Amino acid sequence: MPYRILLVDDSELVRHSLRSCFEQTVDWAVCGEAGDGREAIDQVRLLDPDLVIMDLSMPNMNGLDAAREIRRAYPNVLMLMFTTFNSPALERQALAVGCSGVVSKSDVQSLFLSIGNLLDFKN
Repeated sequence: MPYRILLVDDSELVRHSLRSCFEQTVDWAVCGEAGDGREAIDQVRLLDPDLVIMDLSMPNMNGLDAAREIRRAYPNVLMLMFTTFNSPALERQALAVGCSGVVSKSDVQSLFLSIGNLLDFKN
């Protein structure tokens, strides 16, 4: 059974692009999408994903605040921050709220490696 991934980004283009890439990987299935942090929390509750790929800068609730709430309510869900605003300070903040790491949107190859490593570790 493939791992279930929730895509959270306010850009529909980013979500669509990631979905298209992930559909090429037999072991991964996109179970849903969300356009902001509040919607992400609702989708985690409804869909029970194995992994959440979370943008940082979004309307209504940013990725750090959403990750914090998701971690409190669903401690077994893995989360990766996927953002253009990568920095050592952001990485510390993301780890502190429960993300397993931060990946730059300019490095999709690292995103795939990070996802693979996290899901292999989960198994």
